[in-house]
Amino acid sequence: MTALSSPATARNKALILEVLREHLPARGLVLEIAAGAGEHALHMAGNLPGLTWQPTDPDPQALASIAAWREQEGAPNLLAPLELDASRPDSWPVRSADAIVCINMIHISPWAATEGLFAGAGRLLPPAGVLVTYGPYLEDEVETAPSNVAFDASLKRRNPAWGIRRREDVEALAGRHGLALHARVAMPANNLSLVFRRSAEMNGR
Repeated sequence: MTALSSPATARNKALILEVLREHLPARGLVLEIAAGAGEHALHMAGNLPGLTWQPTDPDPQALASIAAWREQEGAPNLLAPLELDASRPDSWPVRSADAIVCINMIHISPWAATEGLFAGAGRLLPPAGVLVTYGPYLEDEVETAPSNVAFDASLKRRNPAWGIRRREDVEALAGRHGLALHARVAMPANNLSLVFRRSAEMNGR
């Protein structure tokens, strides 16, 4: 097994951790959707020892990388990775979670994956449970940075179903599943951390 690494992860993991420290519960199970190579999972689990971290991904190479990182350097609270396709929430192998984290998936996947992410979050999270997403977004009231315009075009050249999503569209989708935007945190390189909280009124859904 090969533990893969990414320069982007090395640059942003400490900053994302700051957001998670503020918004995740002190204890419980965190489900990471689209964990990729596993470096974020490794870093977050090691620095948030009160939480149990469950990384998932649909890609066999990513799952192998996560397993390799876990074997080499993983903390006791980092669980073995599970295969999970965000676009198929009815098939998710986890039945409940205290929080969900999704880093750099929404723009590098078809919209169906984002629809599945929020449908699954609406079902799995407890009242007031949080979903944290990280990545680039377009915003109606904010001028799009030239770098994000170019990035969006490059994503669509790679796959027409990909692309940077409008924050307002993601918010509207979240609302249909009982989640509301709780915090918008500006991050370096024109990225955002968005924190969604599940409504208490959704209990019993």
